[in-house]
Amino acid sequence: MEKEQQKRYRAWAEIDLHALEHNVRAVQKILPPSTRFMAVVKANAYGHGDEAICRKLWELGVRWFAVSNLEEAIAVRSYCPYGEIFILGYTPPEFAPELSRNNIIQGVLSLEYARELQHFAHQPVRCHIKLDTGMGRIGFRGDSIQAYMEQILPLFELEKLSVEGIYTHFAVADCPDAENTAYTKQQEERILQVYDALAESGHRLQHLHFMNSAASVTRPNPRATLARIGIIMYGLEPNYPFHVPLQLEPVMSLRSVVSHVKEVGAGDCISYGRTYTAAQPRTIATVTIGYADGYARLLSNKGYALVHGCVCPIVGRVCMDQLMLDVSELSDVVRPGDVVTMFGKDQDAVITADELADLYGTIGYEIVCGISKRVPRDVIGV
Repeated sequence: MEKEQQKRYRAWAEIDLHALEHNVRAVQKILPPSTRFMAVVKANAYGHGDEAICRKLWELGVRWFAVSNLEEAIAVRSYCPYGEIFILGYTPPEFAPELSRNNIIQGVLSLEYARELQHFAHQPVRCHIKLDTGMGRIGFRGDSIQAYMEQILPLFELEKLSVEGIYTHFAVADCPDAENTAYTKQQEERILQVYDALAESGHRLQHLHFMNSAASVTRPNPRATLARIGIIMYGLEPNYPFHVPLQLEPVMSLRSVVSHVKEVGAGDCISYGRTYTAAQPRTIATVTIGYADGYARLLSNKGYALVHGCVCPIVGRVCMDQLMLDVSELSDVVRPGDVVTMFGKDQDAVITADELADLYGTIGYEIVCGISKRVPRDVIGV
């Protein structure tokens, strides 16, 4: 970031489109030739900023995009007018006309839901059938292929639904142990069996998709027409500390600045609740980022950041807009205005969002999705 621009920000997220391109190309190399890349850009592209991410993906040749809801779908439509946009979850059925008007594909979760879409639709609504094969969340659920078929076949009698595909979501594809691998295999076999049964009954669907990020790189299946690529596209692990067999580059780095440097003596306390007391004289830097920016309060006295390439621990509780670092090792060089890397690379040192998440029992997804809207996204590599 240029110096003048940096001065305007108290905290910012750098979005590296070169890293995005690297990750997309790495995944594309291992996908079967018959499987197209569907970019999952829900939740503001996992907090990275959907406009910049979608425009770059379109430039890279990605034509399929997955979102969570209608609002996200319409936003992506504005960035990618000719893309295929798929809503993974629920859209209130009274918005069926808007789905058709914007050429958006809707996931159909149940026969009742399909009939409600039919009721409100003016023009055919493009849709994919969602199967619950073991996630236990949404979708058609059955204890046999016949049970699935009895629920699904009536969909084809609804003239205002254009059924184009079928999909499911794996629950434990990112867990490499034998029991969970077997569970994923069972889920995969179930959707393939339903797809084949539909084809035998005269309904050969155009699209079949079940591979998420983890499955796409660990068990790519050429029968899938689409692979839903989410977290690995942004350079994070699906299930840290287990590593996918790809060299990923994190797309987001989170930066802030030092606002104040002070010396404290032995026995002095730092921040709310007096959860940190200096055991000896220390140099403390105040940094202009806090939990209102999405840097979790649960990282109080656990997290760390990089200053001049040096790892500095957080001391005391993270506040709404500020936190404190022990920069005693840098007491001769640290100054107000110095850049602080909350996660990302600084010289030879790196902190990943996955590592931070592991410190307080969450996942890297939550770290990047949680960076608040008041934190500007500074896009590099345009």
